[in-house]
Amino acid sequence: MKRIGSWLKTFRLQRIRSRFLTAMILVSLPPLIVLGYVSINIAKDTLVENHIETIQSHLKTSSEMADLLFKNIIDMNRIILSSDELRQQLYKSGNAEGDGPDTIDVTTANRLQNIVVTNLYDTQYIQSICLFDRKFRSACYGRSELAGPYGSEVSRGLIAGTDWYQKSLDAKGKEVFFGYNVLEENLAGDTFSSVKILRDPNQLSGDDLGFLVINIRKTIFGQTVNEGEDSGFWVLDAGRTTPLIIYDHHPDLTAGAGIGQVSTDPFKDLKEAGYLYSRYSNATSGWQFVHYVRKETLLKQSNRIGTFTMLIAAFMAIIALLVSYFVSGSITKPLLQLKKMIVDWAKGHSAGDNKETAFVADEVGVIGQTFQRLSSEYQQMGEKLLQSQLKEREAELRSLQSQIKPHFLYNTLDSIYWMAMLEEKNDIAQMALSLSESFKLSLNKGKETIPVFKELKHIEHYMIIQNLRYDNRFRYVADVDPEIMGYEIMKLLLQPLVENSIYHGLEPKVGDGTIRLAGRKEGGDLVFTVEDDGVGMEDIRRTEQGYGIRNVKERLALYYGEGSSFVIESAPGEGTKITLRFPHGDNGGDNHA
Repeated sequence: MKRIGSWLKTFRLQRIRSRFLTAMILVSLPPLIVLGYVSINIAKDTLVENHIETIQSHLKTSSEMADLLFKNIIDMNRIILSSDELRQQLYKSGNAEGDGPDTIDVTTANRLQNIVVTNLYDTQYIQSICLFDRKFRSACYGRSELAGPYGSEVSRGLIAGTDWYQKSLDAKGKEVFFGYNVLEENLAGDTFSSVKILRDPNQLSGDDLGFLVINIRKTIFGQTVNEGEDSGFWVLDAGRTTPLIIYDHHPDLTAGAGIGQVSTDPFKDLKEAGYLYSRYSNATSGWQFVHYVRKETLLKQSNRIGTFTMLIAAFMAIIALLVSYFVSGSITKPLLQLKKMIVDWAKGHSAGDNKETAFVADEVGVIGQTFQRLSSEYQQMGEKLLQSQLKEREAELRSLQSQIKPHFLYNTLDSIYWMAMLEEKNDIAQMALSLSESFKLSLNKGKETIPVFKELKHIEHYMIIQNLRYDNRFRYVADVDPEIMGYEIMKLLLQPLVENSIYHGLEPKVGDGTIRLAGRKEGGDLVFTVEDDGVGMEDIRRTEQGYGIRNVKERLALYYGEGSSFVIESAPGEGTKITLRFPHGDNGGDNHA
């Protein structure tokens, strides 16, 4: 704090007009800057939220359009499978003995071609359709190399060990879409495949007849999107061990960002490259449709808000300079007059006698007039101050005299004790000693709290004095948990309760009496009970009329607050029991309650 104060003094402007000018700028500019900052961030968040909401709707529409295209592929699978003659040809071809040629006979190939030509109206996105029997012999439509690398007798047997074929078997007759051409196994190719295991619908428990592979051009996804120059669209197969980008509408955007077709975490790559993205899962294929856009392009509008805010802030700063210049002149002129008057008064001239200085009836004028009036009263104030100082000295002397009295009382009691001991008056000596110790514990050097064991010691001295007075009629039993002996509690909290038990419970009783004091810890509270077997009382409200009990109850509530409680239980002829409960610290010793 001292360093900050010295720094402020170093850079403090000397002239009031300069301070006023600086204050106007500091008051006007920071709120505008903060407002601009908040506005920019709100605008950015709003733009991003609106963009995500709009793009999610577009992606959903694109996914639904893709579902229609996928449905056409699924329908083609089912049309081919619905041909009884084609199923019979596959069944015969698969059951024929020996390996035979690499392809299914010409009749089956021609029948496949007739079915495709008859039922498929739009073939621009179909690259090829290949039909395989159980021995992986093929007949293809739309490609001259037939089954590609699996078209020879040696290689066709490799199909059974491929990952795509095993996934198709696991699908149990359902169409499975792969993000690449399974007959070429080229991830960077221009086509992707749909594979379906063919089964006889009339023999659901029978063996597979073969399988059908339809290779589709990836440009089929182009008709589902309409993106700008700074945004792109992906069809992503995220279910693979390494995600595969099946279709990229703007490959130049991601290629420039260093994102390839195969990426361990394409979404992280997009984010690091400065793109915002949204994604939607396609229900038919399980692929994700992803839209991405350059963040800087999307947030151009919010950046304009920041520019306009800075221009407004600069304009307001200029206005503040002009206004503060003229306003500060009207304020500093009367202040300069007031300064001259004070300097003259410091040199010995009475400000009340200076009639030349006239002030306008504003705040500064009121100050000047008031100073003129107060300066004339200065002499009287000095005399009053001198009298006040004399009275203060007298109060200090009385305070010193009051501090001597406790020491005088201690010394007097100590003298009484030794005189009684010399005269062998042990009862008097004991009473003087107990009274001296009790008095010391009551004062407690001015501290408000006292350890539990000292409070108990105070009660013991008090009981010694009372038993000396009443010929040992009273029996005192203390049962306090040793764990709480070092806890600090409010002083004179328990002794007044013991005193109340003697004067209102045991003294009126015929014969001896017993006082029991118990103390324990319950959770975060200390609980003390003071119980006697005296005469008791019928109306407990009588206890509130006594000064001692009322004093303890009020001090307990003030010191410990709402967490404390004071409960009195009494019945005529059965005695009285008082229970105190109040919070305490976690540790003993110097820890206060």
